[in-house]
Amino acid sequence: MPPKTVLAPLAPGFEELELVAPVDLLRRAGCEVTLATVDGNFLVIGRNGIILRAERTLDEVASFSFDCLLLAGGPSVPDLRKDPRITPLIRRLHASGAWVGAICAAPLLLREADLLPSAHTCHDSCLAELPSARLDERVLTEGRVVTSRGAGTAVDFGLALVAGLLGPAAAATLNSEILG
Repeated sequence: MPPKTVLAPLAPGFEELELVAPVDLLRRAGCEVTLATVDGNFLVIGRNGIILRAERTLDEVASFSFDCLLLAGGPSVPDLRKDPRITPLIRRLHASGAWVGAICAAPLLLREADLLPSAHTCHDSCLAELPSARLDERVLTEGRVVTSRGAGTAVDFGLALVAGLLGPAAAATLNSEILG
């Protein structure tokens, strides 16, 4: 069976922990994760000055099939909301049966795509736009959509994506491995 594939758009100002922790967990679980630069610059600076190197451009991979779309939050989200490629990408991948994960402010992107599940969570800074968010939950999964609170829930979020893609047993095994 070929590895599960994940697309992670990488935009300046991304919240590093919200991207790196899930990507690390997905790769440990055997998924093939593609970091795709949104603005064409392969060295992308995160919110806290950490630089990640993208492997592809979003334009190169926007028409590819993926099993999962990983949307990190942070100050990059307002720019992603303005990017005319993001909403159609979210809709297309979701319609194809892919999992969609959005953490922190990224659930706003799900709302833009009309895919925000009724049971969702997000960072509390998004409550004005997502007033029904459940801030008492770290991670919520509804259908093939996973939402999470923020940087402090990034490992839980990554494990939820692993569970969705590979099953709860794979996530439990991975959780045991990282706990030592």
